[in-house]
Amino acid sequence: MSEQENIEDDVQPKESAGLVVSYIFPNGDRYAGECSKSSEGTVKRGGTGIHTSAKGLIYTGEWKDDKMNGSGRLEYPSGAVYEGELKDNMFHGKGTYTFLNGSKITGSFNKNKLDGEGEYTDTQGLVWVGSFHDRSVSDLKLKVNM
Repeated sequence: MSEQENIEDDVQPKESAGLVVSYIFPNGDRYAGECSKSSEGTVKRGGTGIHTSAKGLIYTGEWKDDKMNGSGRLEYPSGAVYEGELKDNMFHGKGTYTFLNGSKITGSFNKNKLDGEGEYTDTQGLVWVGSFHDRSVSDLKLKVNM
């Protein structure tokens, strides 16, 4: 939000998080949520908030240092959804990415990529487990619950 110069009319103090703002960026993106103001006078997203891009991407969740950090939900215009942990605007930590067709991958993400043991649930609801690395998976096996 460094593009902000004067948002005083839209700023309301909040005891625990500093400021609560509603801001429209020059590119049409919108943010409503908690922020903090530095000693230099810049305002950065921090706490919880909702960012909606002009192209329809919606992030609802935690912010730190003007980036998606913590738990959140990212909804894509295509209908795909990521729910889980983020760090520096990337999927990082435990999360689930659900595709438009309903299939999903669940596991630990590292810089936007599923990394390590995870599960893939297909469109029929069958769950497959394996080791994910970058864009590949090894030892994919059908998970059988007995």
